[in-house]
Amino acid sequence: MTTVFAQLHGMLLSQADAGAAVGRLAHLAQQMIEGATGAGASLLDAEGTRTSTGSTDPTVAAADALQYEFGVGPCLSAWATGQPQQVEDTTTETRWAEWSAAAAESGIRSGLSTPLIHRGRALGTMKVYATTPAAFGEPERQRLGLLAESAATLLGAAQPVEAPARLSESLQAALATRERIALATGALIAREHLAPEDARKVLLERARSQGRRVAEVATDVLEAA
Repeated sequence: MTTVFAQLHGMLLSQADAGAAVGRLAHLAQQMIEGATGAGASLLDAEGTRTSTGSTDPTVAAADALQYEFGVGPCLSAWATGQPQQVEDTTTETRWAEWSAAAAESGIRSGLSTPLIHRGRALGTMKVYATTPAAFGEPERQRLGLLAESAATLLGAAQPVEAPARLSESLQAALATRERIALATGALIAREHLAPEDARKVLLERARSQGRRVAEVATDVLEAA
């Protein structure tokens, strides 16, 4: 772990370097988490769109791709809520029915996803999968959490997007989008008496069903408030 982080520390995280970094993090997660048969890491922008991604094998890559195709899944929920998400058994999981069924068909039976958070900002997610149900317990959750915390600190420090002097117009727009999503989440909480996680899930599910970006759905929610 020390060796990998030393290598990443020396990188200037350009678009290409970020892809290499998350790939190395994925392989490190698989090595560190007992029971993991596959792992992945993704960097996401303010709307939940992947900017870089890495996986240890094609099954993991396909499972991740399905989440972004459907617009729902444990990794997107981990990113949206800022909280780890655990799947004990994909054959009985009901929170993300479409994704769970597809994952089970590919041989994935359980998984653990945790957000990469730096200074309160979700940079992406890191996840591990297993071919057996209930493969991950508290020790694995803690270990993946520590790995994600260290990785997020490194990635965040290498991409100091919060420094006002370096904010580009596109970055300012991304930050505004994130704020709009947060405001829409708050509006749903107040209007429909939802828990924060449920409100974020509503936004993600509406975006998926309508084939639109989360930010566009958030705008509709705010305009209807």
